[in-house]
Amino acid sequence: MHTRPLRRSWPLAIAVSGVLVLSGCADFADEAAGEQWSAAPELTPEQGPQPELPEAATPDVPSTPQQEQTEVPPPEGCTDYDEAVIATCLDTVSAVAAMPSDGQVVSALAGERKSGRVLLVDSNGQEDEYAKLNVDASGDGGLMGLALSPTYAEDRLVYAYITTGEDNRVVRFAQGQPPKPVLTGIPKGEDGNAGALLASPDGSLLVATGNAGDPGQSRQPRSLAGKVLRIDGSGQPVDGDSRVVASGMSQPGGLCQTADGSRTWVTDRTADEDALYRLPDDADGGELTAVWTWPDKPGVTGCTDWSDSVAVGTESDANVQNLPLTQDGAVGGEPQVTMDGENGPSYGRIGALTQASADVAIAGTVNKDGGEPVSSDDRVVLIVRQPAGGSGRD
Repeated sequence: MHTRPLRRSWPLAIAVSGVLVLSGCADFADEAAGEQWSAAPELTPEQGPQPELPEAATPDVPSTPQQEQTEVPPPEGCTDYDEAVIATCLDTVSAVAAMPSDGQVVSALAGERKSGRVLLVDSNGQEDEYAKLNVDASGDGGLMGLALSPTYAEDRLVYAYITTGEDNRVVRFAQGQPPKPVLTGIPKGEDGNAGALLASPDGSLLVATGNAGDPGQSRQPRSLAGKVLRIDGSGQPVDGDSRVVASGMSQPGGLCQTADGSRTWVTDRTADEDALYRLPDDADGGELTAVWTWPDKPGVTGCTDWSDSVAVGTESDANVQNLPLTQDGAVGGEPQVTMDGENGPSYGRIGALTQASADVAIAGTVNKDGGEPVSSDDRVVLIVRQPAGGSGRD
């Protein structure tokens, strides 16, 4: 077990992508169990520029006085003085999954792409090895996705999307137990091995698969490559005879949805552009239509549905891009860029992003894989959302 010294006790004062500072006590609940998360009593806008999300509905946010921003000292070895950082000195955190909370401590599983290690980390500074998966990290493969079982409270199972010497696959495991295969035979290539997982409130598991470097496979109905799949805990189709609910994926970066599962998104990196897709309610295996594209290819990864916006992490651009949503759930304008060093602090390349509650997300960085790592990289970081329209601006 490795335990970092606790720098400050919870509650945290977090400078985050939402350009907000979280203070006071917060109650992070296990949403899968139906408990509610109580927002912190004070949400104070950080001093500095506050970009606005155009065209999306703007909620009523009470004005609060500006407070002077305190400069965070640079890291010293594995010690990071930024209180948003809850784990340090990891390696290429390509997957994160929020864990059930006891109300005061935020915890998550963090997966390292190259080593296959899964760490249990929390806001008190604990870093414990939870599992070690055998992965093939050549090319762009390895440990690519993590998700708690839809019935985690009863079975304590975790699902992972991994690359092996033979294929890409979904496995499941419990803490301290060897993994068991759930869905095997997902094609593997020299590249195009990206994958993502999402446990849905209906008890199913969504799996986004890469095209194994062959775009043609994504259009082959019998191939598991380049698809969005829906399976049960044993890897079988949930409805009918087919696992495929959508086709046309290249290198999926992440899956996310609303708490009730009524709206689902998947990000993708294609040869020509990066894209955000919304999974249609009547998904029938056909190709998805992008609702937003990035021709400059920022390297989209995980995402979070904030109800009034969708936040998308990026590797190449090393920021978070927040797309405003209209009341009917359509994208309503250009993305607001945060966590870029100008609009909120920068943590470098975002390799994973997942939602912990209605207002808090968890990100993993991959600065040791093509970035400019600081001494405390790679890190797991807490992110607090910014309401659409910004805060603290006229």
